[in-house]
Amino acid sequence: MGDTSGSSNRSIALAKPSFSTEEEQALIEVIRSGWVTQGPKVAEFEERFAALVGIENAVAVSSATSALFLSLHALGIGAGDEVVVPSLTFIASVNPIVHVGATPVFADVDPRSFNLDPDSFEAALTPRTRAVMLVHQLGLPADLDEIEQRAAARGVTVIEDSACALGSAYKGRPIGSSDNLNCFSFHPRKVIVTGEGGMMTTPDAELAARLRRLRHQGMSISDVERHRADRVITETYPEIGFNFRLSDLHAAVGIAQLDKLDAFVARRRAIAGRYDEAFAALPEIVTPHVPGFASPNYQSYIARLSRGDASMRDALLDAMFRRGVATRRGLMAVHKEASYAHIPLTGSLEHTEAADAQTFVLPIYADLSDDEVGYVIDALFEAVAEVVAA
Repeated sequence: MGDTSGSSNRSIALAKPSFSTEEEQALIEVIRSGWVTQGPKVAEFEERFAALVGIENAVAVSSATSALFLSLHALGIGAGDEVVVPSLTFIASVNPIVHVGATPVFADVDPRSFNLDPDSFEAALTPRTRAVMLVHQLGLPADLDEIEQRAAARGVTVIEDSACALGSAYKGRPIGSSDNLNCFSFHPRKVIVTGEGGMMTTPDAELAARLRRLRHQGMSISDVERHRADRVITETYPEIGFNFRLSDLHAAVGIAQLDKLDAFVARRRAIAGRYDEAFAALPEIVTPHVPGFASPNYQSYIARLSRGDASMRDALLDAMFRRGVATRRGLMAVHKEASYAHIPLTGSLEHTEAADAQTFVLPIYADLSDDEVGYVIDALFEAVAEVVAA
C-alpha cells in the first residue's frame, strides 16, 4: 500500500455521472427539434426502459419522489391509511406517504442486508395498513417474494422503491419487472443519470394510462397524440392532476445512458469486488452482504464498522476527507429526524439505529479509475489505523 497521509491534493468524488459525446449530441438534436418537453423523446425513453427491464409499461416523471407520490395517489391511499416503510432509507421514501395524507409506520431492517425485515414488516401491520414501501437499498434487491407473500396474506399492496436499483436483479429477474408499481430515479448519484427524472413500471396498461394523465394535470390526451392527430382535438380533464412531466432533454440523455447500462453495472461490480477483496483484511470493516437471491448494481458501496458508534464513524469519514476521498454516512434513520420524531414507533428499530451509526459509503462510479480505486483502498486502511484501530 502507498502512503496517502500527505496526498490531500488528491480529490476523489463520491459519485459522478458518466457523460460523453452521445449525450451531448442527443441534447443538440432535441434543442434543434424545438420539442423540449414531454414529447417523442419521452415516449421513446419509456419504450426503451420498459423493454430493458422486461415490463409492458413505463411512465416517465420528474423524479422518483413524484413517482412514489403518484403510485400512492393512484392506488387511492390517503388520510386514515398506513404505509409500512423501513426507517433506514433516504427520507424521500417516506415523504410521499405524508404528502398523500397517509401515516408512515416504521419497520426495522435485516442487520446484514439493511433491507426490510419481513418479521418486522409483519409485526407493523394493522387493520389500517394499505401498502408497504419496499426499498431496494442502494441497489441491493430486498427479499421480494417473502414480502409479497406476507403482504398478499393481509391484503396489503406492495410498492417498490427501486430508485437505486436499475440494473439489479432478484432471482435472475430485473428489478422493475414485477407486478408491483416500481419507482426509479435518474438523479446524479444513480447508475444512469438524466440530471433529474424518474420512471414508474407496471404491467397494467390501464393504470399506466392513468399515471400518464395524472403527471400532466389530468389531461385526457397527451401532447404527442394531439400533434399527431389528423384533426383538431380538444382535451378534457376528467380528474385533478399534477405537473410531474419529464422533459425531452432529460429523456434524450436517458436514452443515451441506457445504451451504457450494462457497462456501467459491470464496472461498478468490478470496483466492488476490489473493495471486498481488499477490506477482507480489515477486521474493523464489514463489507456488503449480498444474499444468494440478489444481483446488485452497486449504486453505492456500503461498508460498516465492526464496532464503535456514530462519533467513531464520523471521525473515520473526516480522516478520509483529509486524504481527499469523499464519503458519506451509509443510510439515515428517518425516525430520528426532527420532521418524523413525532411518529410513534410500533416496535424495536435496533438494527436500523445500529446501521445508522456505523455504516458509510465509499466512492463508486463508472469513471473511477483503477488508480483511484487503489488510492481509496489505501486511504481507508490508513484512516482505520488512525481512528478505529488506534
